[in-house]
Amino acid sequence: MELLPVYLFFILLSAIAHEFMHGYAAYLLGDDTAKVHGRLSFNPLKHIDPFLSVLLPMLIAVTNMLSGVAMPIFGGAKPVPFNPNKVRWGEWGVALVAIAGPLTNLLLAFVFTGVLFAASASGFWGDVLQIGILVNMGFFAFNVLPIPPLDGSRVLYAVAPQFVRRIMEQMERYGLIIVFILLMLFSEQIGMVIGSIIQFFLKLFILVFS
Repeated sequence: MELLPVYLFFILLSAIAHEFMHGYAAYLLGDDTAKVHGRLSFNPLKHIDPFLSVLLPMLIAVTNMLSGVAMPIFGGAKPVPFNPNKVRWGEWGVALVAIAGPLTNLLLAFVFTGVLFAASASGFWGDVLQIGILVNMGFFAFNVLPIPPLDGSRVLYAVAPQFVRRIMEQMERYGLIIVFILLMLFSEQIGMVIGSIIQFFLKLFILVFS
C-alpha cells in the first residue's frame, strides 16, 4: 500500500498520454475535435475521471491485496472526443486513432525498461520504474483486447465482416458496462490473457536491453 501513490501517479500519467495521443492522431488525420474541446493538453484537470483515474485503480489494488490475485493495475481518463467522419482513410483511419493510445503506453513501457537497465536501478527507484513499466503494459494489454468499446475493437472493426461489425456496434452502445460485466464474469480468463500479453512484451524488452 505504501507504493499506491506511485501507482496512481503512473496511472494518471499513462492515461493522459494515452488519451492525448488518440486526439493527436485524429488531429494528424484531419479531425480537430479534440483540439476544439481543449483536450490536446497534458493538463491533468482536463483528463481526470473520478472513477477511471482514481477509484478503479484503487479498487483493483485493494482487491489484489485482499484476494492475493495479481490482476494488473490499470485505469483510464476521460475519452478524448473525435469525429470519425472527419478522419481520413475511413475505418482504417479510425483504427489508427484507436491504436495510437495503446502503442503510446507500449512505448512508455519500453522507455522505462531501457532506463531501468541503463541505470541498473534498484531499491525505491527500481520499484518506481517497474511500476511504470507494469502500469503501461497493463494499459496496453487491456486496451488491445478486441472488446467494444476498447481500442482493440476498432482495429478488429476495420477488418471484420459486416455481420461482426453489426454485433460490435450493438455492444458498443452499452460502452464500458459490457467491459465491466465481462471483467466480473471472466476476470480469471481475462487476467490470464492480459498477463500473457504483458509477459510476451516484457521478455521481448529484456531481450532487447540485455
